[in-house]
Amino acid sequence: MSFIPIIENTFFANGRYWGGLNSSLYRSGSFWAMKTGIESADLNMVWSEKPLIQDDLRSIEEIKINFQQSGLPFWCWVFPRGRSLATSDIFQAAGFTFINSIPCMLADLSRSVPDIKEQGLRIVQVQNEETLILWEQVSFSGFDFPPETRHQYHDFVGTFNLTAGSPQKFFLAYFNEQPVATSLLFLHENAAGIYFVTTLAEFRQKGIGRAVTQSTMRAARLAGAQYATLQSSPDGLHVYRQAGFEEYCRVDVYGPDGVCRHDN
Repeated sequence: MSFIPIIENTFFANGRYWGGLNSSLYRSGSFWAMKTGIESADLNMVWSEKPLIQDDLRSIEEIKINFQQSGLPFWCWVFPRGRSLATSDIFQAAGFTFINSIPCMLADLSRSVPDIKEQGLRIVQVQNEETLILWEQVSFSGFDFPPETRHQYHDFVGTFNLTAGSPQKFFLAYFNEQPVATSLLFLHENAAGIYFVTTLAEFRQKGIGRAVTQSTMRAARLAGAQYATLQSSPDGLHVYRQAGFEEYCRVDVYGPDGVCRHDN
């Protein structure tokens, strides 16, 4: 069985969901595009759900102009499904640079997920606006977003739905009763995507990131998911492997010339 379609479909569904929160989702040619409104390229995404063809050059050029007019940086995420012999030529012709190849990982939730008991650590699901404010503060600081994007990030988090029927679930970790780490769970069909895993800088190297990840995995399994997926930063790769994830493919990331990567 190939797990790559599960990884791809979960990412695509999450992107469509985020784009639907503020009605920013649209399609042009083979591409889908969404905007969170935050001046961080990692959080404004363009992707293709089928192999790119030469006619898609016009579409990506139009999308590029659209984002420029919005004043928002963005990345194009090219999963195996979107790759073709024309991919590199299309992005080069449109004025894009290859940024990185990011590991895409999956964990089989039918396997046991250990419940790590770290002294002083407590992980809760966010269920009210007061706790969501803390989640917002910790995730914003943990990813070290530029201070000037604070209000944009607040507006994005303000669109989140905390009702039981929402496909998104949020988790906040406390260490000695101080909020220090976050995660976001997105449920889609028989899988779940895990995002926004971060720990405040002064609390790293304590096993908190792994504990939060595994707590989120257990929540996904309880919700009926068979698999958990994520895209890993270099810093998180070892943590996710320890948590039970394996790499199955890579997503190639392209950005317009002159846009630098903010590595989450």
